Amino acid sequence: MNKNKVNYLENQSRAIEVPTTKLKAVRRNEIKAVRSKKSLEIESAPFAASSFSELGLPPLLLDRLEREGFKLPTDVQSVAIPTILKNHDVVIQSYTGSGKTLAYLLPILSEVGPLKNKSSTGDGESGKTDIEAVIVAPSRELGMQIVREIEKLLGPSDKKVVQQLVGGANRSRQEEALKKNKPAIIVGTPGRIAEISAAGKLHTHGCRFLVLDEIDELLSFNFRESMHRILEHVGRRSGANPHEAKSSLARTSERQTIMVSATVPFSVIRAARSWGNDPLLVQAKRVVPLESVPSSGPVNLSGPISSSSSNTNQPVELTLPPALRHYFCVTKLQHKVDTLRRCVHALDAKSVIVFMNHSKQLKDAVFKLEARGIKAAELHGDLGKLARSTTLKKFKNGELRVLVTNELSARGLDVAECDLVVNLDLPTDSIHYAHRAGRTGRLGRKGTVVTICEEPEVFVVKKLQKRLGIPIRTCEFTEGKLVVSEKEEEKTLEAVR
Repeated sequence: MNKNKVNYLENQSRAIEVPTTKLKAVRRNEIKAVRSKKSLEIESAPFAASSFSELGLPPLLLDRLEREGFKLPTDVQSVAIPTILKNHDVVIQSYTGSGKTLAYLLPILSEVGPLKNKSSTGDGESGKTDIEAVIVAPSRELGMQIVREIEKLLGPSDKKVVQQLVGGANRSRQEEALKKNKPAIIVGTPGRIAEISAAGKLHTHGCRFLVLDEIDELLSFNFRESMHRILEHVGRRSGANPHEAKSSLARTSERQTIMVSATVPFSVIRAARSWGNDPLLVQAKRVVPLESVPSSGPVNLSGPISSSSSNTNQPVELTLPPALRHYFCVTKLQHKVDTLRRCVHALDAKSVIVFMNHSKQLKDAVFKLEARGIKAAELHGDLGKLARSTTLKKFKNGELRVLVTNELSARGLDVAECDLVVNLDLPTDSIHYAHRAGRTGRLGRKGTVVTICEEPEVFVVKKLQKRLGIPIRTCEFTEGKLVVSEKEEEKTLEAVR
């Protein structure tokens, strides 16, 4: 254990060594001590760092950040980086586009790979060949985006340090690359990671970091078996006692678990408590022990956390980029695409992401937009890897003006220039609205979100407005302009007060 570990960790490690016959009694006392030390640690966190050098990152990594043009850490990075460097398990919660990816990548690269601290453990021969970090993402796009961020920091000569294991790519080639390159960091989707692990080609028992990005999506039923295998095998020592491994204390002491999401519903809180070791909830300018968040009730992200909260809604105000404007427009089903066209022209939007709920409808919407002279393309899970990559490249380069997609395919889309998000179909809940909206207004830029709905769906928009605690104004597109009546504006503002 490093000399710079805080007293909290020393106490925690001593608790782990307690004989199992006395574990329960001692554990209660340790938790009390840990809570008081945690609160002191939280109070001294640098919530508004003026540079990355204040966050305890190694010199080589600071040089790379400067070279890549990263000068000021975002609010969530200022809090998350030092917290992770102190070896805490964390749940990082902040709106999409606030810099969450770097918030966990920088502490990992401080300990793993060629840019790490010289004092970091794992400098021996085994450290050069072992997988030390596994990052799990729910979609190929998000996985590839994370890999690009890591490669950007590592530089061309050290790209082999990271490898992606995503579905839709040739599995044999991925296994060959694992054997040949011996990467320290793996980034992939749950199915492919679990598949290669089950085949005995991926050894992660000695892994030090497990990152679950978009954890709310990873909790879906489709990933259940794959996630079970990942959680059972990442961080396990091959010689661990199988009976001892059943203890959550023994299991999580061998890895640091980092969970990331724009929203924190009950399911994420329960999962984090189960998979993490006394995890902290990290938000912009705020850190609280997750144990203080009630798992039986919703999380009020816009106010102080209290175990006695009686609020029955789930406000997710902090999950939305602050510079967004929200509107909705009522039209008939058969006129939705034409309303979309008028919306794009009225706002003079250059880079538009349009959301629909069913993949089969995407092609028809693209056809109608193209017929009206707007360059558009579809993005969904049934497209091949090459087609998806080509479409994304064209959209990012500005060759396409509109990208029509569904929920999961858009996870991980990082297009800084995106200035408009349109819901052509309503999101299923406020959490999905937040994820969609987060595709625009990234890193403090301005952005607009427009929901196009039918008259019977207006009550759903009003519910979203109430739960999110934001004004969603009624608008029309008239004579090439977005128009909001003063009367409707007053009603909207009154509704969210």
